[in-house]
Amino acid sequence: MRLVMFASMLAVVSIFASFGHCGAEVLARETMAAQPAELKLLLAHLQRHYQQTNSFSASFKQTVARVGAPPQDRSGKVYYLKPGRVRFEFADPQPETIVSDGKLLYDYDPGLNQVMETPLKNAIKTQAAAAFLLGVGNVDRDFRASQSALPADDGLIHLLLTPKRGGDDIELGLEPHTLNVISLRLADALGNVTKISFSAISSNVAIEPARFDFEPPAGADIVTSSGTR
Repeated sequence: MRLVMFASMLAVVSIFASFGHCGAEVLARETMAAQPAELKLLLAHLQRHYQQTNSFSASFKQTVARVGAPPQDRSGKVYYLKPGRVRFEFADPQPETIVSDGKLLYDYDPGLNQVMETPLKNAIKTQAAAAFLLGVGNVDRDFRASQSALPADDGLIHLLLTPKRGGDDIELGLEPHTLNVISLRLADALGNVTKISFSAISSNVAIEPARFDFEPPAGADIVTSSGTR
C-alpha cells in the first residue's frame, strides 16, 4: 500500500513539477474565476509543461493521516527522471528510501534492514498514474478537472483531478503568480489522507541516472511477491 501511494504521488508530481514565470501571473488571475474556458487553458499549459519537463528535484514535507491513528509527519528530498525513474529520500528520525529504476520499485527501511521489491507495473494500480510516471500522460485525456469557485484562505489556486478510469482524487494547490505546485492532497477509499507540500523545486536539472540504481545493503531481507530471500 505504501509503494502504491508514493508511486501515485510521483505520477502527479511529474505533471506539475514547476511552472515558468512567462505569462503565469496573467493566466493565474484569469483562472481564479473558475470559468470553463480559463480552466481549459490552465490544463493546456500544465500539459505543455509536463511534456517539456524531463527531470526535477524538490524538498517535501508530508503528513499521513490514517484512520484510527495519529498523523505522521515526515520530510525529505525527491528526484524524478523520465521515464519512470523516481527517488524519495526521507530524513531522520524515520529514514527511508524509495527508488524506481523504471522497472522495479524498491522500498528500503534501514530500521528493519528490509527491502520491499515490486515490479513498477504492479505497484501502480491506475492507468493514469502509470502513464504520467512513464512520460506518456495526458491531463485532458486521463482526468476530469474542476476548480474551486471559492477563494482559498491559503492564497492558492486549488485544482481537483479525478482519474477517468478509476483511482483516488488528487487536489493540487497552485501558487497564483508562478503556478508552482505548493501542496498535494490524496485521499483513498479507506479514508486515509496524505498531504504533501513542496519547496525548492528545480525543473530540468541534470540528474545522474545512477541515482536511480538500487543495490540492497548487505544482510538486508529482500521481500518480493514470491516471498523473502
